[in-house]
Amino acid sequence: MVEVILLIIFAVTPAIVLHELAHGWTALALGDPTAKSLGRLTLNPIRHLDLWGSVIIPGGLFLMHFFGLTRSLLLFGWAKPVPVDWRRLRNPRQDMMLVAAAGPLTNIILAWALIQMYAWPPLSGFSHIIGWGVLFNLMLAVFNMIPIPPLDGSRVVAGLLPRRAAYFYDQLEPFGLLIVVVLIQMGMLKFVYPLISHLGHLLGIEI
Repeated sequence: MVEVILLIIFAVTPAIVLHELAHGWTALALGDPTAKSLGRLTLNPIRHLDLWGSVIIPGGLFLMHFFGLTRSLLLFGWAKPVPVDWRRLRNPRQDMMLVAAAGPLTNIILAWALIQMYAWPPLSGFSHIIGWGVLFNLMLAVFNMIPIPPLDGSRVVAGLLPRRAAYFYDQLEPFGLLIVVVLIQMGMLKFVYPLISHLGHLLGIEI
């Protein structure tokens, strides 16, 4: 249980909070101050964390794997989405793609930073937690880039589609979670895990 608490404090929380902050700061830089005006551009995790998505689900998934209840590990979570008003962006279609990509890119940078900590002697006792942090950030980055609304990857795809096609594509958003659950049951993870492993390899670590 102590390991789960440390995982949530030092791995899950920073990954999720900084992911959302990246969306908000990028939107602000591109002309939309919505997140700033609502006080969401803060490192205070209370303003970002979702009880289910930031604590219960990632902690439960970790415990299920830790106690051998699941063979495959899907360590995933989410925070309260940072509000973005695409109409206030200077170039809405292009800028929304950048806002969406900022979150996963931040998780990749965090994973790289954690990998560098392995060789730092003062943190040698936390190597296991650091390892879980690397894995969580890579999972968060890859999973969010799946092109299913409302995941970040869908915002990138919508920006590349013709406007009419993007409109119909966005109508899938209310059913996005259900679609993801169905795809997982159909074996989607066997395609996701190799992507996570390859990304880890590019960063210099074997997953």
